[in-house]
Amino acid sequence: MRFLKDYKEIKGDASFRKFYRNKNKNTIIVLAEKERNKNLLIYDAINKILIKNKILAPKLLNQNYKKNYIEIQDLGNQTIYQLFKSKKKNNYLILKEVIKVLNKIQLIKNKKIKTFEKKDYKIKEYKIQILFNEAKLFCDWYVPSKLLKKIHISFNYKFKKEIKFLLSKLNYGNDTFVHRDFHVSNLMLNLENKIAVIDSQDALIGNKAYDLASLIDDVRFKTSNSLKDKVYNYYLKSNNKININKFKEDFEILSVLRNLKIIGIFMRLALRDNKKKYVKLIPYAWELINLRMKNNKAFDNLRLLLNDNFPKVLGK
Repeated sequence: MRFLKDYKEIKGDASFRKFYRNKNKNTIIVLAEKERNKNLLIYDAINKILIKNKILAPKLLNQNYKKNYIEIQDLGNQTIYQLFKSKKKNNYLILKEVIKVLNKIQLIKNKKIKTFEKKDYKIKEYKIQILFNEAKLFCDWYVPSKLLKKIHISFNYKFKKEIKFLLSKLNYGNDTFVHRDFHVSNLMLNLENKIAVIDSQDALIGNKAYDLASLIDDVRFKTSNSLKDKVYNYYLKSNNKININKFKEDFEILSVLRNLKIIGIFMRLALRDNKKKYVKLIPYAWELINLRMKNNKAFDNLRLLLNDNFPKVLGK
């Protein structure tokens, strides 16, 4: 494409988008020929809401929706994930700053904004049915690749029943801005050492515990259980009106459901899209599922079901 001649393609993510950087202009082209509405129009709308609430996110500089691209501010190429991998910083101190950003995000009240197409966009609700459909990706993609058909039909019936039970146990309603992929790969450190949020096009209004579970139980970056606990407790201290027991229940349920969803998505990427690199992250997703299930009786039936069918991957 002629307009990209001064841009260099940069590493993307698991989506259908492509990204091109112009170092001289400090801008990035986001090209989306598939799912254009979500990846361009909604992405910018959510970014506008974040910016309006004094949260650093990419500003729109130019758009050509008809040609499937937008041009946005370049916030640099240093993610918090890369910073952690370099082992040059104290992870806990940085994660405390991340929690401060999360707290600001969770204070967002405005759910409506004008898109660059001059139409109103309202952030939708993270309904129970959406959470159920996401967890169901596990039995749509992972289960058929691991169990015989006559077994996986029976497994799926029991699995869905347990997911519905867990969803009925959630305490907090849908009243909070949820990024949905709030983890260290989607947090940038700009040149002024401020934390910026990217990849926000899937944001919904949902459960207060979801983004914390996404951050602490991040399948892409292994952290010790002691660091997980420290970050979790720091969040609680900075949100002292939370009912600790109810919040913990929601945190554990949403973490387990999220990682079951992720296993399904990673298998889908491998089998449907030939993106096999994500499969290597599945064992850690199982570790996280086991970590959150092991001391919570709400998971007793699900744990038995998973242990009976996947004894080697779930662990003790």
